[in-house]
Amino acid sequence: MAMKQLLTEVSANHFPNPPATPAQIAAFEVRVGWKLDENLRTFYLHCNGAALFEAPPDMNYRILPLERIERASVAIRGSEEDVDGSPSHFTLVDMQDTNFVILDVATPVNGCYPLLDAFHETYPDEAPRIAGSFEEFLEKALRSGNRSFWLSTEPLEG
Repeated sequence: MAMKQLLTEVSANHFPNPPATPAQIAAFEVRVGWKLDENLRTFYLHCNGAALFEAPPDMNYRILPLERIERASVAIRGSEEDVDGSPSHFTLVDMQDTNFVILDVATPVNGCYPLLDAFHETYPDEAPRIAGSFEEFLEKALRSGNRSFWLSTEPLEG
């Protein structure tokens, strides 16, 4: 499914924030030291974060606004030390209780950053890849019925 269709679905059925401006994106990229990939740039120009399925504060999936994205080790461990998480890991989706879906900005594949599961009890020792791109992640999340699709043994909806 194309990103445009996914974004239409987010707007119609979920809880998107207003769009980020190009200036906000530029300031974000300066702050974090890396550039959004095409999927992420398209998403943030459409909405600067979103809650999926449930309105805040009750949502399981909270795609963070640009100003809330930070190094995963800081969000999960409260540490800037590399031993507590790779400096290339950044939070993207807050799954509640200091569990996150994170980006690995050091290893883009076909121009897209892979997404990893960062479970607070096992990160950084374990951070399995759950999607090869934000587009793939968003499509699976939207079909998940509000479940963590990478943990569920039930088939995805749709």
